[in-house]
Formats: sequence, structure tokens, C-alpha cells
Amino acid sequence: MRKPPVYKSFFNALRGIFLMIKWERNFQIEIMAFLINLFLIFYLKLTTTDTALILIVCFGVLAAEIFNTAIEKICDITHPEFDKRIGFIKDISAGAVLLMTIVSVITGVLIYWKYVF
Repeated sequence: MRKPPVYKSFFNALRGIFLMIKWERNFQIEIMAFLINLFLIFYLKLTTTDTALILIVCFGVLAAEIFNTAIEKICDITHPEFDKRIGFIKDISAGAVLLMTIVSVITGVLIYWKYVF
């Protein structure tokens, strides 16, 4: 099978992100948090290093949510009825998102603290 042109690969990836925004509630909430962070970056005039750290954790949460959603969809397709093993897989996948969210909140508090107080 031939590989598609690079521009089609980028288009497909962007389509995937837009599908996440359209259909996944948690992703929508995380996008809102990202936009708030973008506002704070400019409003508080964060340093380059602080900006980079905030962006890294924001995109980390978004990427973790995309992986979590992909894992959950694959599980639903391969095993649509209830199964404790599938539940375990979904729970640990969601746990990864939670861990990334926790570290992003801690990072945000540590960085924004010095600008606000």
C-alpha cells in the first residue's frame, strides 16, 4: 500500500483533533483550560521557560486524552459487552490522563504563583 502524500497525513491528523473537539466532552474542557492558559501566558507576561513548561503540560494532557479516547474506542469495538478486563484497560488509560492532569495543575500553581502573588 502506498503512503499518502504528507499534506494528506497532516489533514487526517487535524481532522482527528477536530473530531475530538466536536465529540469528546473532556477534550473540550481541556481545550478550554488550554485557552485560559494562553490568555494567562500573555496577560501575565510569562518568561519563555515558564511559557514552555505550561505549553508542554497542556499539550501533554491533550495528547493523553487523545490516547485514552483511542484506547477506549478500540476496546468498545473489540469487546462491546461488559468485561472486567476491558474495564481495567479503560481505567488505567483514564488514570494516565488523571496523572498528567495532576502534574499540569501542580506545574501551573508553581509557575503562576510567582506572577500572581
